[in-house]
Amino acid sequence: MRNRQEIVENWLQRYTGMQLSEFGEHILLTNFNKYVDIFCELTGTEVAGYTSNMRAVTADGITMINFGIGSPNAALIMDLLSAVKPKACLFLGKTGGISEKTHLGDYILPLAGIRGEGTSNDYLPTEVPALPAFMLQRAVSTALRDNGQDYWTGTVYTTNRRVWEHDEKFKEYLLQTRAMAVDMETATLFSCGFYNHIPTGALLLVSDNPMVPEGIKTEASDRHVTENFAQTHVRIGIEAMKLIIGQRKTVRHLKYDW
Repeated sequence: MRNRQEIVENWLQRYTGMQLSEFGEHILLTNFNKYVDIFCELTGTEVAGYTSNMRAVTADGITMINFGIGSPNAALIMDLLSAVKPKACLFLGKTGGISEKTHLGDYILPLAGIRGEGTSNDYLPTEVPALPAFMLQRAVSTALRDNGQDYWTGTVYTTNRRVWEHDEKFKEYLLQTRAMAVDMETATLFSCGFYNHIPTGALLLVSDNPMVPEGIKTEASDRHVTENFAQTHVRIGIEAMKLIIGQRKTVRHLKYDW
């Protein structure tokens, strides 16, 4: 393999177990096998197997991929997806609420990511902001409202740290950033999507409130969030992609006061 294109074409197939011809032009990304199962259920597709590192399945021109957890994996999947040049890529992730406004099951439509992870520094200078594609966030906004769901907007702080909930100094810093939530992938996906010329967006589900001890995610609390909110999360992602496919990227419900 002599060039980048040959590498990503080979590796995308190797990591997902899917041929390039099987990928849709519109991609849903997730960190969770349960989300892939829900996607298969909602689309009436045969459940994807577990033989690949990144479970993937395509239905109705939309491919869902579980790329794993963390910023390096987020960068990897965006690099690999450059092999098929998708028209849109939407991340359906869980996030920890920083703001006291957020509660379990709330949706956050991020307007930007704060690049605290470091991975994206290998792609773009540090002063380049991590921004989503507006057309995607516009479609997600419409799909949310069509489903009777409210949402928060704001920034998401992305970090490579996995265990920080005990670190009061870091939590104080998070509050100073004025971010709505914290995760491990969003800013990387936005930055590496931009680098790879892939329109990228995100819809995040608040799964925990890690700024207080009683809000830190546990197996039981995560199961509660998945059982009560995951199916709607995936359905909204599918509907947003169908709005993009149908060229109906509307935000007619929004009003601006000057």
